[in-house]
Amino acid sequence: MNETMVAVVGNVATQPVYRELATGASTRFRLAVTARYLDREKNVWTDGHTNFFTVWANRQLATNATASLNVGDPVVVQGRLKVRTDARDGQPRTSVDIDAVAIGHDLARGTSAFRRAKPGEVVTASGVGPGPGSGAGAGDSGQPEPDWETPVADAGAQRRAEPAMVT
Repeated sequence: MNETMVAVVGNVATQPVYRELATGASTRFRLAVTARYLDREKNVWTDGHTNFFTVWANRQLATNATASLNVGDPVVVQGRLKVRTDARDGQPRTSVDIDAVAIGHDLARGTSAFRRAKPGEVVTASGVGPGPGSGAGAGDSGQPEPDWETPVADAGAQRRAEPAMVT
């Protein structure tokens, strides 16, 4: 079956809602996408129409999205587009959903720090912890976690200028 795959860039409009279902974890949130265009007469960028999508994430993506996303975060969502029409109070309504395959912060508009959960651990908003039913040290290789932080240079230290590339 042919499915319509989309990649949408926008802002998280509602706090993600997490549910544990019989089929696994599920999270939904609303995504606001506003087109911007250059008004050539005024020479300023202008906001166009805002579209809202309901984004659905399942299984591990749902857990990680709930722990990582907050209202206002700029994100990129890739997934299957689903358009439905139904009637509420006698009025036809159209809803547009995205079944997410991937969700990530939009690094063109800010920075993000990635944390990988070890096998058997669950990522939550407060950090990484042991997963349900895992004992102490589950998934632990006995090796300490490497320090991935970049050391801060001394305030008095001078940076050497990088040579420009010559072609």
